[in-house]
Amino acid sequence: MVKKTDRKMERQRRHLRVRKKISGTQERPRLCVFRSNSNIYVQLIDDVAQNTLAAASTLDKEVKTKHANIEAAKEVGALIAKRAKAKNIQNVVFDRGGYIYHGVVKALAEAAREGGLTF
Repeated sequence: MVKKTDRKMERQRRHLRVRKKISGTQERPRLCVFRSNSNIYVQLIDDVAQNTLAAASTLDKEVKTKHANIEAAKEVGALIAKRAKAKNIQNVVFDRGGYIYHGVVKALAEAAREGGLTF
């Protein structure tokens, strides 16, 4: 009998595999991406002190597009770059959260790079 693959479980496995290797610090925090069907969330995380330095999502008032699409991802990427610059953060480690680097995740990363973040 052929079993159906659980996509959420596969994504979580990929995410844990990547998280073994990368970690964020105060000088170089982890840029963590999470996307749901309706929204996109991004955080700058210091894993050593276990706190969030900055966050942005499509739920913020500065973001005009309120969906999980490429236009919204560009806005969220630019917003997280602006908030990181306000806290004097330029270098980050990109954590795509187990998602494929394509579409929304790629648009968010490129907008963050254009905003001044280096990864």
